[in-house]
Amino acid sequence: MGKVKYYFDTESLAYRKIKPKKGRNLGFAALFLLASALFGFLCFFVLSNSKYFETPKDKIQARQIENLKLNYTILNQKINELDEVLANVQERDKNIYKVYFNATLSKIEKDSINSKITFKELLKLNNEQIIEKTNGRVSQISEELANQSKSLDEILNLAKKKEKFLSSIPAIQPVKNEHLKHMASGFGYRSDPFTKARKMHKGMDFTSPTGTPVYATGDGVVRRADAGASGFGNHIVITHGFGYETLYAHLSRYNCRPGKRVKRGDVIGFVGSTGRSQAPHLHYEVHKGGKVANPINFYYGDISAVEYTAIAKLATQENQSLD
Repeated sequence: MGKVKYYFDTESLAYRKIKPKKGRNLGFAALFLLASALFGFLCFFVLSNSKYFETPKDKIQARQIENLKLNYTILNQKINELDEVLANVQERDKNIYKVYFNATLSKIEKDSINSKITFKELLKLNNEQIIEKTNGRVSQISEELANQSKSLDEILNLAKKKEKFLSSIPAIQPVKNEHLKHMASGFGYRSDPFTKARKMHKGMDFTSPTGTPVYATGDGVVRRADAGASGFGNHIVITHGFGYETLYAHLSRYNCRPGKRVKRGDVIGFVGSTGRSQAPHLHYEVHKGGKVANPINFYYGDISAVEYTAIAKLATQENQSLD
């Protein structure tokens, strides 16, 4: 109990007890309640923010966040691996373009940006930003892969065109010419066998017995196989594409018909002496862009450099042609 206090009453000349005031007691009570409430709030704040007092919902959310970080780390690692694979493919693609096709890469491939996000940067982002960044990287790689696929398609088309071009060039001799024994007359001015006048000989003559096989010198389509042209007798014209045509004249018979597609090395006819011809032989011409060309410049598919030098020397000798 509290100490009892007295005061001296001058009227009654006696000591009387001092009664405590009600307002003061109420003030103490209010102060006590306020302190108790503040203490309770601080305890609640501390406990609610402690991992030892997490609610089940808080624990589920925490696990979801950790799983999200882990999944993103794995996803980002896979994206980086795809980046490396894509970079290797682009490097090989660039080398193929440069070395084999003398072509350059497109601007899209040159401007391709390899933007990556690290785990440290990940910690600074919220969930929406993480999703946005991830979608951005996936979209970028998808676009680059689409561009790379288009680039590889272009390479394939270039390869097909180049392969077709190389196979279409008249690159072999039209008859078997072992030891170069069948070269009779070359391209250029020669003496006419009938008039003895000097005139332009627009092809090469190969002497061979009647019935010797004649070969297509490049891939193409037979445009004509008849005896309609003056002086050529039975002859064949093959259109090779890319501006090339070849003529095979004075044949004894045909082994093809107009419209037939032939390959280099196919037997298309046989040597003869039809038309304006002095003896069995094959008259062979090459046309490029509508103009006659010297066939000697195209014999790189079946002879060596030494043989080419020898046949070129024979072809320059001005003699009498056979037609």
